[in-house]
Amino acid sequence: MQEEPLGLAHAVKVARPFLGRDPFVMYLGDNLIGSAISTFCRDFVAGEVDATLLLKRVGNPSAFGIAEIDGQGRITKLVEKPKEPKSNLALVGIYLFSEKIHDAIDQLKPSWRGELEITDAIQVLLDHGGLVSSHEIASWWLDTGKKDDLLTANTVVLDEWLKHQLDGEVDSLSELTGRVRLGQGSRVINSKLRGPVVIGENVRIESSFIGPFTSIGDGCRILGSVLEHCVLLEQACVEGVDRLEDSLLGKGSAVRKNQGSHQAYRLMIGDDSEVLL
Repeated sequence: MQEEPLGLAHAVKVARPFLGRDPFVMYLGDNLIGSAISTFCRDFVAGEVDATLLLKRVGNPSAFGIAEIDGQGRITKLVEKPKEPKSNLALVGIYLFSEKIHDAIDQLKPSWRGELEITDAIQVLLDHGGLVSSHEIASWWLDTGKKDDLLTANTVVLDEWLKHQLDGEVDSLSELTGRVRLGQGSRVINSKLRGPVVIGENVRIESSFIGPFTSIGDGCRILGSVLEHCVLLEQACVEGVDRLEDSLLGKGSAVRKNQGSHQAYRLMIGDDSEVLL
């Protein structure tokens, strides 16, 4: 585990005792793609390359790290946010490495950001004659680093992958339409749910409406509220809210409407949150 955020290559350096001489995948957690990576992994293990990078064609290559490739799909150069890009193949943030990446990382010096960059390590592999192949993904690719991006990813995932499954309890006064997945120990009381909606375990939803493209984490409570196109992480609470949409609530956060005569906003908001009133 990194004690400080000193770069992706530094994370590999810290993990080297665990990784040993085995090939491995580095998958950046804020990236989602619409396909499994098992095929890429099998091809990598069966091949004779030192690294494989997943790529996606983009319309604005100057905003991304870009790979230049030859006619065989092998990467010849990496350029970070080029002003005059020679390629529109962006680095997706999913890498497959052999043990040779460790020696390349050992040769690095911190970048201007004070970090050990994984793209610099890959460039060292290339400069020393290493073979770096690529796979261009045909499915969608989403970067979930910001709130709106995460909500978009949530919409795509629910739309494409969610299946109807009820493991919790739904009372006779409630109405469910569309695809809804309800986790074990969760209860829906006198409420309407319109899918696609996914609800974790031990969630209580009472006298509420949950609209499409909403994901609710374990242990949440939704009481007397209307939600649509929202993501709630574990233990979040929404109570007495007339309408909440296009919103992301962090773990243990709470949004409640003041029911008294004193009309004021009272919020409990997580780190790096934004409140628009």
